[in-house]
Amino acid sequence: MTLWEYANPVKFLRLSERVLPVLWPLAAGFLALGLIWGFFFTPDDYRQGATVKIIYLHVPAALLAINAWFMMLLGALIWLIRRHHVSALAAKAAAPVGAVMTVIALVTGALWGQPMWGTWWAWDPRLTSFLILFLFYLGYIALWQAIEDPDTAADLTSVLCLVGSVFAVLSRYAVNFWNQGLHQGASLSLDKEENVADVFYIPLLVAITGFVLLFVALVLYRTGTEIRLRRARALQLRRNRQ
Repeated sequence: MTLWEYANPVKFLRLSERVLPVLWPLAAGFLALGLIWGFFFTPDDYRQGATVKIIYLHVPAALLAINAWFMMLLGALIWLIRRHHVSALAAKAAAPVGAVMTVIALVTGALWGQPMWGTWWAWDPRLTSFLILFLFYLGYIALWQAIEDPDTAADLTSVLCLVGSVFAVLSRYAVNFWNQGLHQGASLSLDKEENVADVFYIPLLVAITGFVLLFVALVLYRTGTEIRLRRARALQLRRNRQ
């Protein structure tokens, strides 16, 4: 058995039907545990106060906003090279989820930035690239909706995904490229001096796990829906031709 077998829509649907009943409760459990633990059972930071607890929403959402685009990039490359419809539909399915995560990251970042920086927004390199990434998400979703032929839509959105990946990379590594930016370094790092304190670290990992499981569940569910919609459109076209 290889991973490519699940490029077959039937096998992909069977896999998702087996996995989703497990993923939903796991995602809910980790999310509830991580957020409740983080918001109610961790202390205030000595410098940031209670504002530090925004990380339990902001960090997982920002992480997924960026990596969702990389997942879409992988799906786009597979489509362009091997023409597997499931990969294109998975990228399409991930886009709205990634866009929502980007909004959550931008909003929670503003809520954190106002008391910390004294402003809701700053044209910091990471913030700016993150905002542009959100606009690419909107453009990607709109392009799928605007083109009637699904294969043509998959081709054009895949090209757009390649271009938008530049801003996904900048969103992730802008702090390393431009040291003068306001945005702090990574909250999760192998460098102990950059990492958050252990009292925040463990519940943050639990929250991130919940967000990741939720993302996977949503993408599997939405991809299955896209496959069924594609089948329904194909059947409708056959009936119209007859």
